Amino acid sequence: MDELINLARIVTDRKLKVLPLLDFTTRHSSNKEMQLVQQLVDGVPKSQQQIVKNLYGKTDQTRYAAFRKLKSRVQQKLLNHLYFLDETDPRHLVSKRYEYQVLNLYMQVSILYSEGELKAAESLSRKGQRLSQSHEMTQYVVLFGQLLRGIYADIRMPVRYQANKLLLEKSKKVLAIEEEATQLYWDVKGKIAYNVRTRRSILDKMDNAVQKLADLHRAAGTFITFHYHYRVQLIQQELLGNYQEIIRITGVTARLLEQGKINNKRFDKRYNAYMIVYAHFRSRNVAAGLRLAEAYAKEFHQSSVNWLYYLEIYLLLAIHAEQYGQAIELLATARKNVHFDKQQAVAQQRWDLYMAYLQFVRPEMSPIRMRNFTTFVQTVPDHSRDKQGYNVAVLILQFLHFLRQRDIENILTRLESLRKYQQRHLRETGNVRSQLFFRLLAIAVKEEFNPVTSRKKGEPVLKKLQASPPPGEAFAEIEIVPYEDLWQITLGILQATALYNAEQDRTLA
Repeated sequence: MDELINLARIVTDRKLKVLPLLDFTTRHSSNKEMQLVQQLVDGVPKSQQQIVKNLYGKTDQTRYAAFRKLKSRVQQKLLNHLYFLDETDPRHLVSKRYEYQVLNLYMQVSILYSEGELKAAESLSRKGQRLSQSHEMTQYVVLFGQLLRGIYADIRMPVRYQANKLLLEKSKKVLAIEEEATQLYWDVKGKIAYNVRTRRSILDKMDNAVQKLADLHRAAGTFITFHYHYRVQLIQQELLGNYQEIIRITGVTARLLEQGKINNKRFDKRYNAYMIVYAHFRSRNVAAGLRLAEAYAKEFHQSSVNWLYYLEIYLLLAIHAEQYGQAIELLATARKNVHFDKQQAVAQQRWDLYMAYLQFVRPEMSPIRMRNFTTFVQTVPDHSRDKQGYNVAVLILQFLHFLRQRDIENILTRLESLRKYQQRHLRETGNVRSQLFFRLLAIAVKEEFNPVTSRKKGEPVLKKLQASPPPGEAFAEIEIVPYEDLWQITLGILQATALYNAEQDRTLA
């Protein structure tokens, strides 16, 4: 009881007069703090001026000054509530739940130690260290070991001091190996984050990186070393375009998790699910990929930013499976998500591009009006600066749009843009699918938009396209709609144009 009595005295003697938290029981009262919170989360965009007027009825300088103080208080109280989030939902990153548990213990131990409650601090430190070991969180094993080192020296427990010293030394060695693996992973990750040229340059170094991480995992045998070896293997195969190997690696990893050979308190099964679905998409195993996307969707919480990344692949699978109604529903789901506007600008531009392609392929199903689409397609974001594989999609969409509009001048301009882009950026073998599709578009122009001769002259090129494998991520080509499908759409546009021209000729005659 002595420890509990001392703890009660510390808390009662040092307690704050007013807890720095929001009182959610007053949600419908006149409490200004909760009124502000409700306005922030109701999903309706508001300016600061609107919020001030809603809270105070006026927008003069006095009310703005009061609002600044209110906003500061609410922000700090919301930050304080981060200590009390519900982390039990398995659709969130599972490791965070256990990491926060350990961090809370560390904070409690630190306070008890500084208050001179060494016995209580020692007991909780040992608990924290045990949890850190079971969760394979080596950095926290070290932190608790460093606290216990001081505690055992202060309370004169030499046997425990020596045992802790041995564990601390061993853990520091393991931590050094883990840190080396971590640094190697982020070096790889950092290099592939820039542009296609950087991605290609790192390909030759990937074998060494994978082997080094395998060696580090053999040396430490911890979750962290396994995790980074697993991640870099996936990055390598993604860069190479070896998506069947990704399916194999993710499948083996899922089985190891089921067998208890991977720490289920640390492993992010959502990422594994994402990579399985992604590999099916890129290997053009669309039917199986769409089934898996539907099955794994329940693994992701819709309040997570990761949900939008997953939804992106899910959407592309639906488009490639020609399930355009489902694709439009998924697009609407993404845009309603609270995190949609928090994405980086380039991510939001990708969604705009998907929307534009859906409008082009199925205008009768799209919520976008044709007038707005015409404006958008002429000002669609230009991805040429980062060469992330979407500039090709932009140029193709613009070409096909002007083809449907029978705008010869713009058709020829876009074809020239495609030709120049190919010469500058798509000369390597990894870009063969884009090269072949550009040839098909050039055939349509050369044949003066004749649907019969374009189909006939394009047949050998189409067969080569159908036989060509998808490129690796190092080449960053993304086909929002498969080129084979786009060619059939192109022929359909040529046929419609030929019928229109024939009708015009009859009318004039």
